[in-house]
Amino acid sequence: MASSRISVSLSAGIALVAAVFAAALIWLLLSDPVTVADAVSEGTLTPLFLELTRVIYNALLGLLDYL
Repeated sequence: MASSRISVSLSAGIALVAAVFAAALIWLLLSDPVTVADAVSEGTLTPLFLELTRVIYNALLGLLDYL
């Protein structure tokens, strides 16, 4: 019983993190397509990762300001 609750909670947590990253990536594609295009053409993920973390960080700050 306890292992099924843990697995459901873990699955929900992973799904939530994946949804946050997907939403941030979509927002980044719409708001800063040049960074995404440069990252894809050069094959480096560092600028894309930095912009993605910046978007998520700003979203969390905005959410905390709202609360």
